[in-house]
Parts: sequence; C-alpha cells; structure tokens
Amino acid sequence: MNKNNSNNRRDFLKSSLTGAAVLAIGTKGIAESFSSFEVDKKDYSTLLITGFDQKPLPYKYDALEDIIDATTMEIHYSKHAAGYSKNLKEAAITENIDTTKSVETLLSNISKYSAKVRNNAGGHYNHEMFWQCMQTKSPDNKPDDSFLKVIEKNFGTFQNFKSQFTDAAKNRFGSGWAWLYKNSNGEIKIGSTQNQDNPLMDSPSVEIKGTPILCLDVWEHAYYLKYQNRRAEYIENWWSLVNWNYVKLRFETL
Repeated sequence: MNKNNSNNRRDFLKSSLTGAAVLAIGTKGIAESFSSFEVDKKDYSTLLITGFDQKPLPYKYDALEDIIDATTMEIHYSKHAAGYSKNLKEAAITENIDTTKSVETLLSNISKYSAKVRNNAGGHYNHEMFWQCMQTKSPDNKPDDSFLKVIEKNFGTFQNFKSQFTDAAKNRFGSGWAWLYKNSNGEIKIGSTQNQDNPLMDSPSVEIKGTPILCLDVWEHAYYLKYQNRRAEYIENWWSLVNWNYVKLRFETL
C-alpha cells in the first residue's frame, strides 16, 4: 500500500466517531469484518452509529434466500422499517429533538419523550442494527476463535449460548426482539424486549440494560410469509445468516 494512502486511511479512522476503538482492533481485522457489506469500507463509523435516516440495505432483497425470502425482505425494509424512520423524524420536529445527535443518545434518554418517539426510535434503531447482523448464508456458521472464546467464557459452550438465545427469541410473548448485549461490567448477557424496546433505553419498564451486540427480530412480519406460525423454525434457520464479524466488532468497539 502507498505510504500516503496508508497515512490518509489512518487519519480518517482517528477522526471518525469510533476511530480510536477501531484502531485498537486493527485495520486488517476491520477490513475482513466488513468484507460482506456493499458500503464504503473506510467509513466504519456509519455501521456503529445510528442516524435518523434509513441506511441502504447492505445486500439485495434476495441475498438471504432461502432463509428469508425476497418479498419479506423488501416489505420489511421498505415498508415497516422505513415507516419507523419517517415517523421518528416527524416526531423529532414536534418534540424539538436534535437530529444531529445519534439515535443511541436519544434512546439513552427516551423516558423524557412520548410513546411515539419511543416506539419509532426503538423501531428504527433495532432494524438498522438487525440488517447489519446478517449476511449471506454460511453453513456451520460460527464466530472466529477469539470471539468464540468470549462466548464460551460466558455461556460454557457455543451450543449453550445458541440454546439460551433461541429460548429468549422463541419465548418472547407477542412481538419483540431477542438480544445479546454487553452490560456495564463488560459481561455479555442474553435477554428479550417487547415491541420495539431495546437495552439502550433508560425506561424502567425495560428490564435489560446494556449495549446491544446482536439482535433478532421476532415480530411476525419478519418471518410470516415463509414460516407462518413456525417462529422456532425461523429462529433455527436464522443462525446460518449471523454476521459474526460484525457482532464481534460491536463487542470490541462499543
């Protein structure tokens, strides 16, 4: 690599919102982490900080076949998720919310705002993260050795982790999300939230608190066209789509 180009890349990373943390991981590892994304691979911070606008889907609608069908992906992204972003921006005007700040900042103070802001900020953030947590199907999909050790340290085995996360998703009554999140002590935990809530919210009604590093949407619109009432089958098949490099990056960076 040309020395000037290398210096420019390092300067960009240092000046980005997550530059210091990204450099701690190493640029080689970061490049590998985002090899599946159709985005500018230099702008890593855009994948970790959520704005009020909907980002482009990082793959084509049919890229996750045969686990998630193209029609579901198109409706989910262009109708459901787009609606949360649109409604959030409308509510932000009404309630004088500074949209130059991140949605993460808003969620950390969500108890100050209306139910409309809470539902749409959560819905927008959750979906923006959900898209990035997936990639094209990979048989026997697992994290790399370093992150696998983190999971095994916290859950005993990778299979135990999958079982606990699957149970959290399967047993969430009604609509909601399953989460792998990092608590204030740096430990990774599993939990679920109702509707469009997430662990970043300061609301007392959200029982789990921390930084999300993996999420799964278990609203029926995420899977119903293909799986109907078979949520457990959707969850089991979804494991082959998890982008473990992105999950690891969130764990190490945020």
